[in-house]
Amino acid sequence: MSAVETQVDLTSCDREPIHQLGHIQSFGAMLVVSSDHYIAHHSANAAEFLGLEAIARGDSLDSILPELTLETIRDAAKWLVEPDDTERVFSIAVLGSGRDRFDCSIHRTAGLLVLEFERHDTAGFGNHVASIRPMVNRLEGIDGVENICQAAAKRLKALLEFDRVMVYRFHPDGSGEVIAEARESAVDSYSGLRYPKSDIPQQARALYLRNRLRIIADVNDTPVPVVPGQRLDGDPIDLSLSTLRSVSPIHIEYLRNMGVRASLSISIIVRGRLWGLFACHHYQPRALAFSNRTAAEVFSQLFSLTLDRALHDSGEARRALGQNLHERLMTRLAAGANLRETLEQIGQSIGDSIPHDGASIFIDGDYRASGHAPSEDEFRQILPALNSGPAGRILARTDLASAIPEAQAFASRAAGALIIPVSRQARDYFILWRRELTQVVTWAGNPDKAVERTAEGERLVPRKSFAAWQQTVEGRSADWTQAELDLAETLRITLLEVILRLTDAAAQERKRAGEQQDLLIAELNHRVRNILNLIRGLVNQSRHETGDAATLTTLIGGRIGALAAAHDNLTRDNWGPTSLKKLIADEADAYLGAKTTRLAVEGRDVLIVPQAYTVLALVLHEMITNSAKYGSLSDQSGDLLISLERNEAGDLLLGWQERGGPPVRAPERRGFGTTIIEKSIPHELQGEAEVDFALGGLRARFTVPARFLEETDKDHVVSDLKDHADASAGAEPATDLPQRVLLIEDNMIIALDTEEMLRELGVPEVLVSGSVTQALRAIEKEVPDFAVLDFNLGEESSEPVARELARRGVPFVLATGYSAKEVQFEELGARAILKKPYDKSDLAKALTRGA
Repeated sequence: MSAVETQVDLTSCDREPIHQLGHIQSFGAMLVVSSDHYIAHHSANAAEFLGLEAIARGDSLDSILPELTLETIRDAAKWLVEPDDTERVFSIAVLGSGRDRFDCSIHRTAGLLVLEFERHDTAGFGNHVASIRPMVNRLEGIDGVENICQAAAKRLKALLEFDRVMVYRFHPDGSGEVIAEARESAVDSYSGLRYPKSDIPQQARALYLRNRLRIIADVNDTPVPVVPGQRLDGDPIDLSLSTLRSVSPIHIEYLRNMGVRASLSISIIVRGRLWGLFACHHYQPRALAFSNRTAAEVFSQLFSLTLDRALHDSGEARRALGQNLHERLMTRLAAGANLRETLEQIGQSIGDSIPHDGASIFIDGDYRASGHAPSEDEFRQILPALNSGPAGRILARTDLASAIPEAQAFASRAAGALIIPVSRQARDYFILWRRELTQVVTWAGNPDKAVERTAEGERLVPRKSFAAWQQTVEGRSADWTQAELDLAETLRITLLEVILRLTDAAAQERKRAGEQQDLLIAELNHRVRNILNLIRGLVNQSRHETGDAATLTTLIGGRIGALAAAHDNLTRDNWGPTSLKKLIADEADAYLGAKTTRLAVEGRDVLIVPQAYTVLALVLHEMITNSAKYGSLSDQSGDLLISLERNEAGDLLLGWQERGGPPVRAPERRGFGTTIIEKSIPHELQGEAEVDFALGGLRARFTVPARFLEETDKDHVVSDLKDHADASAGAEPATDLPQRVLLIEDNMIIALDTEEMLRELGVPEVLVSGSVTQALRAIEKEVPDFAVLDFNLGEESSEPVARELARRGVPFVLATGYSAKEVQFEELGARAILKKPYDKSDLAKALTRGA
């Protein structure tokens, strides 16, 4: 903030340029280069941090970095397509040697390329990546938003090892509340405390949407300047997407007042909106490895999907209640009774669902009221203000008088109002009123920030106490909950339907038809939520097909991308029948690229109804990606023919013929992708699916019943495609398994996941140890048949256990993120290296090799 401001209030924080502080934190270094790779800016510590002799403005990046490293960075930068895209490169050697390795974050700002370097955590990298899947798996089967948030806080604390991990949810008024918490026993609890809107200013919230993760490694860190501090045009450098960006002095003071030495904030974004944060506190400095933070960020993204599913489920319950309310009201009004004369009956019908103390209705200039409500004169005083609001939008206020001063006249009778417009032009309203309710809100300290006068001027001072501070609030009604607002929307639709039904004039009839169509389309879009449950199933089933996070992400991303493309096509046509050839074109666009000239689609286009469209999207996605990876489109010579025909019954016969590719061999394992191909159409559409793995090329025929089809006069052309690739992997079952396996793993989440995989493979007894001492005791007590040893156990290695197992003749493998050169496993007597992150197929091979 400026030191010469004459007026300081809570909006001062909103004006602080926290993305233009011109400094970074000292646990990393930054290079900012032009499009032709000349140094434009650099952090003052860059040369020392990277082990270079010197760095100066105007230096060529080619003269600083080795060619291989530079090429790696260039390849990553090619994927920066959207303005807020960020790429990550792990374990690169800046000096060309294999000893000093760095992780690099890459993004663009104002035409410049920003490179941020941190030291690579070789020992922990495999653990960090491998932790993602078991963390997400542990959330499956948990119902309820609060329960899911509590479980997520525990998982994230286990991954990050912070003293406290909180789930912080934003309220509609901008304040926040801690709704879940995992902490060390010696740390005070913040659960249930409220935090004012000003604690996280507007520009900080905007950054959380663009940059999901914000780390503060040490509040006492000395920031490192970026030199020069300004661009050639005189503007400061925009560090919005920076991972190393230094911290606002006000926020540093805020954390110090809490006693916090390090923090990490991870955005929880649901449907493009900032729903809340994972807020992590540590009472000692803590600079998390970049790979560890990346794993946490991926977890937050997958958690957001799980949270969205939970929110959707709770929304379904509210919609069911709303439907019941709709039916009850329609039953009362079915006989065509006058809506104004039945106001009291309506109030009784909705009283259990939306508690209220009074109700008013204003239609065609006629006002009626019941219970605690304003008189007609009092209502007409606030009517001009109501008419100035957006048409068709519900307004919920707990203190109507603060927005409309004229409402003060009846505030003692009706302080809060739920104002439901029931027309588009004439401004008719149905309003529920609530009386004043004195409330006590528990804040984390006094929410009002103080202004301190100094020699430099006035400045905001973050509060110094965060003990529970209760505030008595008067002149307000009870809050209108989100569930009540959802029911109000249902009520609005019901009342609008009744009003439209009772209107006989031709002009009103045309108006009703248009409004009803708008409402039905809006309602339809709100109800298309089951796709989230389908995504959840894809994530859950796909996890059996791959063991490493990168492939899993690509595999799930491809399948979800197919659903997203299908959903876009459907909504583009107002959720109506959509072109099959357009669907084929979208899939080809994503996975064939230059090979599109080798794809031919014969036959007349047909429209697929929404119920079948997403099913076909998944099937075609699996078929095309398999062809691009293993079939006729995987080399330089093959081609693919897709034929569309209709039989006498009107059913669609979709033929698939691959020609000229490598010899075809039937898959040895039936993965989830194969299940999608062979069972989706028969199960969901009652159609047929036939797949023939002929040596000369895969053939298939799918039959889609006629009831899912509609004719079209247009014929979509498959063209203008781009290149992309997909990959997948699976797990092989092991045979001849040992009966008792010793597992040494110091990471609890990985240990739980590995134990589960071993049991799924058929190992009846798994002995889990987290340290050398525990493992040696277990061996002394009962000798295992086989062992899986995590080589690096934090401050010790499993070498003593390996030598004891070798002495006893027990076969074992070493699980590690190191390479075979770095770990002389043969000298220790290990059968092999189990490279982290490993999956069930890797374990199966290791067990078979050792049996």
